[in-house]
Amino acid sequence: MCCDNPVGRRHVLKAMVGILAMAPCSSLFPSVWADEPSNTLIDAVGPENGCDIGLLTRKLVEAAGGMSRFVSRGDVVVIKPNISWARAPQFGATTHPEVLQAVVRLCFDAGAKTVRIADHTIHDARQCFLATGVAQAAKETGAELVYPSSSLMREMHLHGHRLEMWPVFVPIVEADKRINIPVAKVHSISRLTLGMKNWIGGVGGRRNALHQDIHQSIVDLAQFFKPDLTIIDATRIMIDNGPSGGSLSDVVPRNRLILSDDPVAADAHAANQLFQMAPQEIGYIRLAEKWGLGTTDITRLAFRQVRI
Repeated sequence: MCCDNPVGRRHVLKAMVGILAMAPCSSLFPSVWADEPSNTLIDAVGPENGCDIGLLTRKLVEAAGGMSRFVSRGDVVVIKPNISWARAPQFGATTHPEVLQAVVRLCFDAGAKTVRIADHTIHDARQCFLATGVAQAAKETGAELVYPSSSLMREMHLHGHRLEMWPVFVPIVEADKRINIPVAKVHSISRLTLGMKNWIGGVGGRRNALHQDIHQSIVDLAQFFKPDLTIIDATRIMIDNGPSGGSLSDVVPRNRLILSDDPVAADAHAANQLFQMAPQEIGYIRLAEKWGLGTTDITRLAFRQVRI
């Protein structure tokens, strides 16, 4: 009836205009906003003939919007490197200490109250801290270096597809923010060890049992720890005899760092760009995307490459 009445039509049109004026753009045009990438992927590349690793790290984080995008004032931040082996940095088995130093300083600059470096090493922890240069990096930056004692392991429910109750390295889960800084290298069982696999160093217990279904185990751990940021250290990569290496012939310099707040995208990009492997060739990357931990499609992220 109202559509046959000019006065009624005017009332309806005025009401619609009022609703449109008050409604936010995102509710009126959801398809436009849905296309905006919500995650970031940054690939920073240094010169082939030598690289200032600290500068490369700072440029990487700057390109992502700065560390204050990921770390808030007053946060307790845990950095999880890969320092499982008592190897000097040049052997490529562990996260480069200069990357760690730069990230720690950026966290403090962003207002972090405390920055801790924590990893459950394979070799003796104190030997690892010294040989890798991480002890010195912590001393120079004021970061706390956490020794992986049994008193800091607690049984927790992982809610995984394979893993249920498991001893977890408590300082990692009690932090406000988690930054994962693995080193890129080949692995004899999982083919590659990148960001998601680095969380095996976040638990205790019978870790050799995790290798029985390693790809699902990796995904369960990645789903549990949920890093706020992943920075893959490819300043030099191990291309043979991983994960422990021990010879300089196993290592090639890349002077490269990859950052993402999507852990799947970080690993997928690293697999493709550093090792020329399709992401779907790596079981845990394929599974992680299947279970919704992230994407292998970098066109869905805000991608930027930086060169210094």
